[in-house]
Amino acid sequence: MSLIIKDELLNAVTYQIEPDLTPQDFVDVLRRSTLAERRPIEESATIKAMLANADVIVTARSGNLLIGVSRAISDFGYCTYLSDLAVDQRFQRQGIGRELIRHTHEAAGFNTTLILLAAPKAVDYYPHIGMSKHESCWIMKRVAQDPGDEVI
Repeated sequence: MSLIIKDELLNAVTYQIEPDLTPQDFVDVLRRSTLAERRPIEESATIKAMLANADVIVTARSGNLLIGVSRAISDFGYCTYLSDLAVDQRFQRQGIGRELIRHTHEAAGFNTTLILLAAPKAVDYYPHIGMSKHESCWIMKRVAQDPGDEVI
């Protein structure tokens, strides 16, 4: 699936399913979006597993430049967990995040409930695009891998 949207501020933004996104490109856009602050970018094995085991990876590109990514896990029948939504800070507030979410939900199936945990800086964004807040969420923190893991 590939969709090109013309934008006055950009030459063109192309959205596509990109299951072979490289760990280097993924980490690079995480850094440019500030999401790297909350992701284990120093754990190359974890980053590789995050990409290899995702069910849906949608990218946004301006020319060859990766400017956004969404990464989700889905059963394609009932629920889709949108684990990562990252847009390069220079391209935020242009509807790219909204389009990444829409393409991700479409790829997983609009019949699924889309679920995500908001980054603290993005809490006010999600109601703006039509998502509703859920009061009950429970997590168990992850145990990090060996800090000697190679850096991407």
